[in-house]
Amino acid sequence: MKLESSRRKFLSQLGLAAISMPLFSCSAVNALTAARIPGLKVGYSAITWGGNDVLAMKEISELGFKGIQLRSNILKEYGKKPLVVKELLDSHNLEFPMFSSGNANINTGNDEAIIQMHLENAKFVKAVGGKFIQVTNSSRPKDGIPSQADLKKYAGLLNEIGKRTKDIGIQTTYHNHMHQLGETPQEVDVILENCDDDNVKFLLDIAHYYQGGGDPAKAIRQYQNRLKALHLKDVRPKGGTDPKGYTFVELGQGKVDLPSVFNALDEIKFKGWGIVELDSVPDKEKSPRQCAEITRDFLKKAGIINS
Repeated sequence: MKLESSRRKFLSQLGLAAISMPLFSCSAVNALTAARIPGLKVGYSAITWGGNDVLAMKEISELGFKGIQLRSNILKEYGKKPLVVKELLDSHNLEFPMFSSGNANINTGNDEAIIQMHLENAKFVKAVGGKFIQVTNSSRPKDGIPSQADLKKYAGLLNEIGKRTKDIGIQTTYHNHMHQLGETPQEVDVILENCDDDNVKFLLDIAHYYQGGGDPAKAIRQYQNRLKALHLKDVRPKGGTDPKGYTFVELGQGKVDLPSVFNALDEIKFKGWGIVELDSVPDKEKSPRQCAEITRDFLKKAGIINS
């Protein structure tokens, strides 16, 4: 009775008290499925494993997540062996919802080389069986804010990448990010407004958006027709002398208003991937798997996934 009372109190605090589900499955987890948001598939990014992608596949699958996001570091070993990656994913019953294709920087003097790099990455993704790449940048000025001209120039580069990847059946998505062009909600607006909706979709990283001064739930509603995926992510202030310092943490351990995010996804009847991303282990005594377990259990308790 005490366990049930605590469980109901937790769900009530999240605004999810109407959901009735077991706290933990008594059987082994096979695949986590969406409970409250039927169109939501929940995956996990391999980034936490620091390049050990084979182990990441194994552990993410064992924890029951449906898909994995891989990064461009995998190309070093498997770039010419996409079918090997496909076989590995199939052996772990994992889908391939997103690929981190890397930066598309402006003012390099060679836009075509950047476009070709992402096009080659897209061909790899297609061969593995994926459909989406995410693109970031490292073009933010060290001091001050970016100019409107640079934001529009970046949008134009994204648009050309998206146009060419679309021609081979791969969708380009823009990933908002701190310390990049698109750090703030206003910058994200400019970037997305200046590239074609069909060529460039949106991958909303809710923690980066929050840290940049935005409301992720508002962004979900604002960009609902363009939103193809999310990074489900949490963040907490780092403390110390830097007021802008922060650390990415497991879901439920930070400051992002996750219940409002889930409510917004439910409201728009979102259909797509929510990919948990944790850049690195926030506490050294934990392993990537332990961090993933914390997040998985949070999502179960919140009624977002079940087994």
